[in-house]
Amino acid sequence: MYERKRQATLGKGNRALYFRKSWQLYALLILPLIFTIVFKYGAYRGLTIAFQDYKVAKGYSGSEWVGFDVFERIFAHRDFGKSVRNTLLLNILDLIFGFPMPIILALILNEIRGKWFKKVTQTLLYLPHFLSWVIIGALAYQLFSVDTGVINAMLSNAGGSPVPFLQDDTWWLITYVFIGVWQTMGWGTIVYLAAITGVNTELYEAARVDGAGRWKQCLHVTLPCIRSTIVTMLIMNLGRVMQGSFERIYALTNAKVTEYTTTIPVLIYRWGITGGKFSEATALGLFQSIIGLLLVLLSDYVAKRLGEDGLL
Repeated sequence: MYERKRQATLGKGNRALYFRKSWQLYALLILPLIFTIVFKYGAYRGLTIAFQDYKVAKGYSGSEWVGFDVFERIFAHRDFGKSVRNTLLLNILDLIFGFPMPIILALILNEIRGKWFKKVTQTLLYLPHFLSWVIIGALAYQLFSVDTGVINAMLSNAGGSPVPFLQDDTWWLITYVFIGVWQTMGWGTIVYLAAITGVNTELYEAARVDGAGRWKQCLHVTLPCIRSTIVTMLIMNLGRVMQGSFERIYALTNAKVTEYTTTIPVLIYRWGITGGKFSEATALGLFQSIIGLLLVLLSDYVAKRLGEDGLL
């Protein structure tokens, strides 16, 4: 009994000492914590709008409770199926073409021996991550416009025909995916490079002794060692399959392309912000979040079945 009390006292003393040494870190956490509580958890009350015939003048308490009638209306709406299809299509294409690219770039950069060239390349790859989609959209129209775009000007000078990159539905889809891969691959590359630096160098030495070249070292040493990072990033990407990028679509959209630009986030904006249909917009957003959560749980379950545990 005495030993247990002594250990408890020592534990409290260690925690107090650690807090005195690191109080600045706890102070820095106050604002993010307040932000999370107010705008993440505090906003949960607003989800009741999805089950009400919500009127701004009446508020939460005064609006009529209609249960799942709002969900029945949005599921029967003509744009619902199209928005779900487009959201899945755009995000699955992003996953197929965008997910492997950072892994490939990280493996290539890891093999580069010139430190200066490696740092410059990393910086250039990472810079697009900080650009607003408004800026990227303006650059895209400067490059890919049919009449004034740099790319089409070069094609015309070479004797080719202009390509409607942003004025044709199919070409718009290709351009959308290409720009998305370019904008996001730098961030993923940094993450995978950080994981690669944690690989034990003795494994590479053992592989070289066994006669493995650089390609076989990447295949049999690097990739297996960063598998948990790859799986974690895959789970995070699968959780965003039903979300889509509202800013990206609005930055690249125009009146000539309408086939793939109606996604769930865009429809939420049209119903809620533009149309004032707050109940429908909230119900659609709740549906989107639930599907995303289920995808994350499913992918984590599959990962654990394959041997990756402790990912969530």
